[in-house]
Amino acid sequence: MDSRIELRHLRYFVAVAEELHFGRAARRLRIAQPALSQQIRRLEGFIGAALFERTSRSVRLTAAGEAFLPRADALLGRLSADVAETGRIARGEAGRLDIAFISSAAGPMSSALLAFTADRPEVRIRLQEGFTSTTLDRLQRAAADVGFVRDAEERNGISLTTLLAEPFVAVLPITHPSAARPAVEAAQLAGSPLVLFPARAGAHAHAVNLQPFREAALEPDIAFEGSEWNTILHLVSARLGVTIAPRSAARPLPAGTVAIPLTGTDARSTVQLATRAEDDRPLVRQFGTIATTMIDAARHLPGRHPVDAT
Repeated sequence: MDSRIELRHLRYFVAVAEELHFGRAARRLRIAQPALSQQIRRLEGFIGAALFERTSRSVRLTAAGEAFLPRADALLGRLSADVAETGRIARGEAGRLDIAFISSAAGPMSSALLAFTADRPEVRIRLQEGFTSTTLDRLQRAAADVGFVRDAEERNGISLTTLLAEPFVAVLPITHPSAARPAVEAAQLAGSPLVLFPARAGAHAHAVNLQPFREAALEPDIAFEGSEWNTILHLVSARLGVTIAPRSAARPLPAGTVAIPLTGTDARSTVQLATRAEDDRPLVRQFGTIATTMIDAARHLPGRHPVDAT
């Protein structure tokens, strides 16, 4: 004989315990009363104790039944909650989303996150800040679900979606000879030491930042390196060099510096949303849709000057 207790046995027991009447419980469960009585006897056989005292006029719980009722209720409640939670996860309404990002993409990341979490209070978010290179590493080893990167190189298994592209500006100390110019070309910065992030932060991004110099057949003197744009800008403020930065990364400017449009180059810096190419989970898909939709909408807001789309 099968000795397993099934979920239906728990539901049948709880219904009889609540109704204290086999007929009413059978109607509630939409099964025949003899079948209900048979299954309750089978459950009692599994447990090895009577759960109900039955007379021709009444049904009441035994001591064993009183003890078993809250446990059966808890098991059914937990199962119902787990099934509901699993459904919410499958629909992208719950679960956890790990977001890796670089500091210069914190603006679009924060805007997308605010919109995403507004109607998903049950989604737990974990943020991880780092370089473009470390963000891609985290994605490849499944330590992050989505990433906000800048000028990322192509990697196997990683899908990159361009969110925005923006021009470069030259950030100079106010004492620099070109600080008062309305615009500046890379050649006019050639004699100044350069402050930049290290190549290990992202080899392709590093090359993109140097592109205006190399287009002019120049190899700049990188005097200092900083891992964050905020650090780089403060080194410029201390008159230790100059830098060229994506326009949005040059905000806010420290005292004693100016940001001037960089001309004579078509170089653009792109902020990208990175995901694993095979990851089609609803949470990831929905977050990506929100991020791209928000950036597209921001380009058309009156009175706003979003970064270039090309």
